[in-house]
Formats: sequence, structure tokens, C-alpha cells
Amino acid sequence: MRPSVIPVLKALLAAALFGISAPLSKALLGEVAPIPLAGLLYLGSGLTAAVLLAFQQRTAPAGEARLQRSDLPWLAGAVSAGGIAAPILLMFSLRSTPAATAALLLNFESVATTLIAGLIFHEAVGRRTGWAVGLITLASILLSWENNGQWGLAPGALGILAACTLWGLDNNFTRNISARNPLVIVAWKGLGAGTFSVILALVTGQAFPAPAVMLRALLLGGVSYGLSIMLFILALRDLGAARTSALFSSAPFIGMILAFVLFRDPLAPAFLLALPVMLGGALLLIGEGHQHEHYHPRLVHEHRHRHDDGHHTHVHAAGEIPAHGWHSHPHIHEPQTHTHPHTPDLHHQHRHEVP
Repeated sequence: MRPSVIPVLKALLAAALFGISAPLSKALLGEVAPIPLAGLLYLGSGLTAAVLLAFQQRTAPAGEARLQRSDLPWLAGAVSAGGIAAPILLMFSLRSTPAATAALLLNFESVATTLIAGLIFHEAVGRRTGWAVGLITLASILLSWENNGQWGLAPGALGILAACTLWGLDNNFTRNISARNPLVIVAWKGLGAGTFSVILALVTGQAFPAPAVMLRALLLGGVSYGLSIMLFILALRDLGAARTSALFSSAPFIGMILAFVLFRDPLAPAFLLALPVMLGGALLLIGEGHQHEHYHPRLVHEHRHRHDDGHHTHVHAAGEIPAHGWHSHPHIHEPQTHTHPHTPDLHHQHRHEVP
């Protein structure tokens, strides 16, 4: 499967937008405590998505599929696991875990996402994808390694691994609703998680900063969280959870480059060592080739689509949405068997026999 360069670029751009949040959030931490900052960042993402959603409804109301009642358990699971439980668990675990240990263990998220995608949701994760995820994870470990004697498996280490597993669940839950309007998903995730963090900050008595600082945090959340998650969901549609998560793991490299440009932080030797390893993993994913005869059962679903991709041959009745260009409506896929390059996208979630 040679993935289209467009979803790969979406995943990398999502990583870039999230990567810039680390150095910019660091600048804000001098003026706002961690929990209020997390709440403001999530609220910023949700509010930005809500504004863009209102604009979308006025300009292209039929362009994306709406959330259905059957999607709500997946959405609730994503918000609960990735937006609420994982950050709180991480916050408590960091109290008893050295910084270097925590930085290394946080790289487990992409591994957890891949394992959950393959073992639980039966996403096609071949040997090449496994090598790619391994290389990108290794690059992240090299990047976060601090040879200063602060390494040690504190009791909180298991908590950090559990938080990463929850984020892995979040990625896979979100993949299962990625056919829906990403702005709706981001709005619910951002407003839900942000409201919870703000309430937690108020209950624990943490002060909020001046309005100008709050506005900067909201804007940063809108760009680095809101737009990033939206692009992440769009990439999930075409690449699946394992590959999108692996590409998203390049975010620390983007953050380090920005820190170098903005704060003149030196580029550590580990960065120069890890960069080619990370690029090698990304190239393995981009150059992946997966093609075999596969069967599509009859399927009725709704998502954004067009009629020139070989999978959407249905005819629109008179008075329906025009069939040309991108549009969304419930449609039927008749059974067919064919062979072509493909990824674990919305139409290729069939199981693969283990070699």
C-alpha cells in the first residue's frame, strides 16, 4: 500500500501543530499553573472547532457526516480515556517519577496505539509497519534521553504506562468515528475535557491568570490542539490508528526545532542522532506497499466521499445531493472482490491472516 501523500502530510502537519505547543506552553507556565493551562488549552480547541463548525454549517452543510447515536459510546470513551483519565493519571504519576524516566515512558503511546489497533480492533499491522513504529519510538527515546543519572523505575512509572495506554485507547476510539465530522468530534472532546480540567482547577483552588494570558492560552489551544486533532482525525480515515500515531510521534522533533528558533535552546547531539532514525521510520510508512485480492461485503454507511475513487459507484436519485465533488449522505456499497493498493482506511478494515 502506497499511502497517498495527502493523509501522510495531514498526520505530519498535525504533529507539527502539536509539537509547537510544548515550547509555547512552557512560556505560559510562568504565568499559569498546569491544570488551569490544560483546561484553557482544551477549551481553546473546543471553542475553535465550534466556531469553524458554525461557519461550515452555513457554507457546506452537506459536506461531512453527522454523529449518530451509535457513535456516542466511542466519543464518550475517547473523551473519558484521553481527555480526562489519562492527564489526571499522568499528573499524579509524575510526582514520584524522575523527569528523564517520564519522558522515555511517554513514548509508549504510539506502541500502545499500535498494539491496541492490531490486537483488539484487528487493524492490519504488518512487519514493515512494526519496524516503522519501532524506529520512530526509538527516535523519540533517543530524543528524550538525559544521561544525568536521573533514570529509575519509580512506582509512578506504571501509572505513566497506564496513561499512555489510555491515550492509545483514545486514538483507536477516535478512529472508529473518524468518518464523522472532525469538527464535531474536536468540539466535544475539547469542551468536555476542558470543562472538566477547569472545574478540577477551581475545586483544588488553583488560580487563573490575567485575561490576556488566558486569551493566549485559548488561542494556542485552538491551533495546537484543535486544528491538530482535526488533522489527526482526517489522517485516521485514510491511514488507520497505528500509522497515523507513528507519524504523529514526530511532534517532539518539531517542538525542539521551534525551541531552538524561539528560545535559542541548543540542539543536543541526541537530536542529530535521532533525526535520521525518525525519518527512516516515516519513509518506511510512506513507501509501504500492500496489495492483495480482498472482499468487500455489502455495507451501508455515511461519510464524506466522491465518486472517482473506485469504491463509490452508487447513483443519486433526482433531487438528492449532486454527485459531483465531495459530499456526504448515507449510501450503499454492493459486495465486490478486487485487487488494488490500499491502507486500513474506512473501506479496508478486513482482517489479515497471520503469516
